[in-house]
Amino acid sequence: AAFLAQQENEIAGIENDEGYGILENGEVPEALQGPEGLGAGMPCGDGGWGWGESNGPTDCYAAISQVDRLQSEPESIRKWREEQKERLEQLDANSRKQEAEWKEKAIKELEEWYARQDEKLEKTKASNRAAEEAFVNDAEEVFPGTEWERVAQLCDFNPKSSKQAKDVSRMRSVLISLKQAPLVR
Repeated sequence: AAFLAQQENEIAGIENDEGYGILENGEVPEALQGPEGLGAGMPCGDGGWGWGESNGPTDCYAAISQVDRLQSEPESIRKWREEQKERLEQLDANSRKQEAEWKEKAIKELEEWYARQDEKLEKTKASNRAAEEAFVNDAEEVFPGTEWERVAQLCDFNPKSSKQAKDVSRMRSVLISLKQAPLVR
């Protein structure tokens, strides 16, 4: 029986770690009593019904706030809160640092991408200009009897590169024959 009583006292001590033991006997501690005492004043606003005209703190709630001030949170919870706060601050700092690194990396990659795009654009412009000049030169050099050769240059005669559903082999053979032996007028 003594062992059980000892265990109950230890458990009660652990359970009482929240600080509710300050009002164990139902008596208000002297530190909480004001000059006129806790129960000596007028009731709150409208007699304690809760819808009084007072908007600020009243004497009725002063005792509760003082109990809250007197009640200190357990040391283990306070240490845990401090550790959590430090840990969260470190995580925030690391995430801000990582975010800054990612932004720098993104800006650098974006600049490289724009440089590659500009380079491609310049190459494409140069090749298009060269192809246009060659086309204009070929268009100006018209010799009689070379019309079918020019048509044949514009056609793709490779049978494997054609991905059309229709068979165009007859047209291809007609154009090749006209290229080799043009029509005589």
